[in-house]
Amino acid sequence: MDRMLYVAMTGARETLRAQAANNHNLANASTVGFKADLQAFQARKVTGDGYESRVYATTSNTGFDDTDGVQISTDNGLDIAIQGNGYIAIQAPDGQEAYTRAGDLRVDSDGQLRTGTGLPVLGDGGPLSVPPNSSILIGGDGTISVVPLGQGPETKAEVGRIKLVNPAEADVVKGRDGLFRLRDGGTAEPDAAVRVVSGVLEGSNVNVADAMVNMIELSRRFDMQVKAMRAAEDNGTASARLLAMR
Repeated sequence: MDRMLYVAMTGARETLRAQAANNHNLANASTVGFKADLQAFQARKVTGDGYESRVYATTSNTGFDDTDGVQISTDNGLDIAIQGNGYIAIQAPDGQEAYTRAGDLRVDSDGQLRTGTGLPVLGDGGPLSVPPNSSILIGGDGTISVVPLGQGPETKAEVGRIKLVNPAEADVVKGRDGLFRLRDGGTAEPDAAVRVVSGVLEGSNVNVADAMVNMIELSRRFDMQVKAMRAAEDNGTASARLLAMR
């Protein structure tokens, strides 16, 4: 009975973890630039003393879904979407360089270019600042051009370029904060081949229908494992009664 109970118990525990990851994906179905987390179940042998037949269930994060999200037209010149592979370089809360696909950019009251979540956007020389202007344009290569406040269109000037990178997908990991970083902790070099389009945002790549189906499947799996634990308990009780009658 111990084998049945142990397998059912670990299975129920790991199913709850998988459900939490699936619900996290579902909750971010409308988050700009979000990439869905991937989970996988595995059966592993219990090490140490005991029978070799003893196994336990585990679930682990196997990475993220790197497919592109849907392109959403916004007609906002500060909204950008990467076309194909690549990332926007930003400064993470810990001060280190990180990467995102979320292109909902804003200029704060100090003139600093930030993401929709308030993180500074990086250029080749650090965080980008935008001077007071009457209009702003982000080119396909990430170049930021502005018309100074009170000036005519003929005075349009470049004030910086967003750092766009394209590291190999195998070298990129996704953190719990939703930001991407290089696996070795380094920084990626700018890639002039990465292109963006303004007035467009990349939405989440979460498939809501698949996530809902997966949620139902995981819920049923959890119920089945709880029933298996109850059955193991009932069998153990019945066995104890039989032994007491001898």
